[in-house]
Amino acid sequence: MTVEERLYKLEGIVEGVMAVLPDRVSALEARMDLLRQEVKAEMASLRQEVRAEISGLRQEMDGLRQEVRAEIAGLRQGMDGLRQEMRAEMAGFRQEMGEKFNGLRQEVRAEIAGLRQEMAGLRQEVKAEINTAFNKAMLYFTAIAVVLGVLTLLR
Repeated sequence: MTVEERLYKLEGIVEGVMAVLPDRVSALEARMDLLRQEVKAEMASLRQEVRAEISGLRQEMDGLRQEVRAEIAGLRQGMDGLRQEMRAEMAGFRQEMGEKFNGLRQEVRAEIAGLRQEMAGLRQEVKAEINTAFNKAMLYFTAIAVVLGVLTLLR
Protein backbone atom coordinates (compact mmCIF):
# COMPACT_ATOMS: atom_id res chain seq x y z
CA MET A 1 0.00 0.00 0.00
CA THR A 2 1.46 3.37 -0.95
CA VAL A 3 1.64 6.44 1.22
CA GLU A 4 -1.07 8.11 -0.84
CA GLU A 5 -3.36 5.13 -0.36
CA ARG A 6 -2.67 5.17 3.36
CA LEU A 7 -3.29 8.91 3.50
CA TYR A 8 -6.52 8.45 1.56
CA LYS A 9 -7.58 5.69 3.96
CA LEU A 10 -6.74 7.88 6.97
CA GLU A 11 -8.72 10.74 5.46
CA GLY A 12 -11.68 8.38 5.21
CA ILE A 13 -11.27 7.40 8.86
CA VAL A 14 -11.02 11.06 9.90
CA GLU A 15 -14.13 11.92 7.89
CA GLY A 16 -15.93 9.00 9.49
CA VAL A 17 -14.95 10.17 12.97
CA MET A 18 -15.95 13.74 12.15
CA ALA A 19 -19.30 12.50 10.82
CA VAL A 20 -20.06 10.42 13.91
CA LEU A 21 -18.85 12.86 16.56
CA PRO A 22 -21.54 15.57 16.08
CA ASP A 23 -24.22 12.88 16.13
CA ARG A 24 -22.91 11.53 19.43
CA VAL A 25 -22.74 15.01 20.95
CA SER A 26 -26.27 15.71 19.68
CA ALA A 27 -27.45 12.41 21.12
CA LEU A 28 -25.93 13.28 24.48
CA GLU A 29 -27.54 16.72 24.40
CA ALA A 30 -30.88 15.15 23.51
CA ARG A 31 -30.51 12.67 26.34
CA MET A 32 -29.68 15.49 28.74
CA ASP A 33 -32.75 17.38 27.57
CA LEU A 34 -34.90 14.28 28.04
CA LEU A 35 -33.51 13.74 31.52
CA ARG A 36 -34.20 17.37 32.37
CA GLN A 37 -37.74 17.05 31.06
CA GLU A 38 -38.28 13.87 33.04
CA VAL A 39 -37.01 15.50 36.22
CA LYS A 40 -39.18 18.57 35.61
CA ALA A 41 -42.21 16.39 34.92
CA GLU A 42 -41.55 14.35 38.05
CA MET A 43 -41.16 17.50 40.11
CA ALA A 44 -44.39 18.94 38.67
CA SER A 45 -46.18 15.69 39.41
CA LEU A 46 -44.91 15.65 42.97
CA ARG A 47 -45.91 19.28 43.44
CA GLN A 48 -49.41 18.48 42.22
CA GLU A 49 -49.63 15.49 44.53
CA VAL A 50 -48.47 17.57 47.49
CA ARG A 51 -50.95 20.34 46.65
CA ALA A 52 -53.76 17.83 46.29
CA GLU A 53 -52.81 16.21 49.59
CA ILE A 54 -52.68 19.58 51.35
CA SER A 55 -56.01 20.56 49.82
CA GLY A 56 -57.56 17.30 50.98
CA LEU A 57 -56.14 17.77 54.46
CA ARG A 58 -57.48 21.31 54.58
CA GLN A 59 -60.93 20.12 53.59
CA GLU A 60 -60.74 17.35 56.13
CA MET A 61 -59.57 19.81 58.74
CA ASP A 62 -62.40 22.21 57.86
CA GLY A 63 -64.89 19.39 58.23
CA LEU A 64 -63.38 18.37 61.55
CA ARG A 65 -63.46 21.98 62.75
CA GLN A 66 -67.16 22.19 61.94
CA GLU A 67 -67.81 18.97 63.84
CA VAL A 68 -65.87 20.21 66.85
CA ARG A 69 -67.72 23.53 66.81
CA ALA A 70 -71.07 21.74 66.75
CA GLU A 71 -70.01 19.57 69.67
CA ILE A 72 -68.80 22.61 71.61
CA ALA A 73 -72.15 24.37 71.07
CA GLY A 74 -73.99 21.31 72.41
CA LEU A 75 -71.67 20.98 75.37
CA ARG A 76 -72.10 24.63 76.33
CA GLN A 77 -75.67 23.81 77.16
CA GLY A 78 -74.57 20.89 79.29
CA MET A 79 -72.56 20.65 82.46
CA ASP A 80 -69.20 22.27 83.20
CA GLY A 81 -67.49 18.90 83.53
CA LEU A 82 -68.36 17.99 79.96
CA ARG A 83 -67.00 21.34 78.80
CA GLN A 84 -63.66 20.65 80.46
CA GLU A 85 -63.48 17.17 78.92
CA MET A 86 -64.23 18.53 75.51
CA ARG A 87 -61.59 21.23 75.81
CA ALA A 88 -59.03 18.61 76.77
CA GLU A 89 -60.09 16.48 73.80
CA MET A 90 -59.78 19.44 71.43
CA ALA A 91 -56.30 20.24 72.69
CA GLY A 92 -55.23 16.65 72.03
CA PHE A 93 -56.78 16.78 68.59
CA ARG A 94 -54.98 20.01 67.73
CA GLN A 95 -51.71 18.55 68.94
CA GLU A 96 -52.28 15.40 66.88
CA MET A 97 -53.08 17.43 63.77
CA GLY A 98 -50.00 19.58 64.38
CA GLU A 99 -47.88 16.46 64.67
CA LYS A 100 -49.40 15.05 61.49
CA PHE A 101 -48.72 18.27 59.62
CA ASN A 102 -45.17 18.32 60.93
CA GLY A 103 -44.73 14.72 59.86
CA LEU A 104 -46.08 15.50 56.39
CA ARG A 105 -43.79 18.50 56.11
CA GLN A 106 -40.82 16.34 57.02
CA GLU A 107 -41.85 13.71 54.46
CA VAL A 108 -42.19 16.34 51.73
CA ARG A 109 -38.84 17.86 52.65
CA ALA A 110 -37.21 14.44 52.62
CA GLU A 111 -38.75 13.67 49.22
CA ILE A 112 -37.54 17.00 47.84
CA ALA A 113 -34.06 16.35 49.25
CA GLY A 114 -34.08 12.91 47.65
CA LEU A 115 -35.09 14.39 44.30
CA ARG A 116 -32.32 16.95 44.59
CA GLN A 117 -29.81 14.19 45.26
CA GLU A 118 -31.17 12.19 42.35
CA MET A 119 -30.89 15.25 40.08
CA ALA A 120 -27.31 15.77 41.26
CA GLY A 121 -26.54 12.15 40.46
CA LEU A 122 -28.07 12.49 37.01
CA ARG A 123 -26.05 15.64 36.41
CA GLN A 124 -22.88 13.77 37.38
CA GLU A 125 -23.76 10.91 35.04
CA VAL A 126 -24.37 13.31 32.15
CA LYS A 127 -21.14 15.15 32.90
CA ALA A 128 -19.26 11.84 32.98
CA GLU A 129 -20.75 10.78 29.64
CA ILE A 130 -19.86 14.12 28.06
CA ASN A 131 -16.32 13.91 29.45
CA THR A 132 -15.97 10.38 28.11
CA ALA A 133 -17.11 11.48 24.67
CA PHE A 134 -14.71 14.43 24.65
CA ASN A 135 -11.86 12.21 25.88
CA LYS A 136 -12.55 9.74 23.09
CA ALA A 137 -12.58 12.58 20.58
CA MET A 138 -9.27 13.84 21.91
CA LEU A 139 -7.81 10.33 21.64
CA TYR A 140 -9.00 10.09 18.04
CA PHE A 141 -7.51 13.47 17.22
CA THR A 142 -4.25 12.54 18.95
CA ALA A 143 -4.11 9.27 17.04
CA ILE A 144 -4.73 11.14 13.78
CA ALA A 145 -2.01 13.64 14.66
CA VAL A 146 0.43 10.81 15.44
CA VAL A 147 -0.40 9.01 12.22
CA LEU A 148 -0.04 12.20 10.20
CA GLY A 149 3.24 12.93 11.97
CA VAL A 150 4.52 9.44 11.17
CA LEU A 151 3.40 9.83 7.57
CA THR A 152 5.16 13.16 7.39
CA LEU A 153 8.34 11.60 8.74
CA LEU A 154 8.12 8.71 6.29
CA ARG A 155 7.92 10.97 3.26
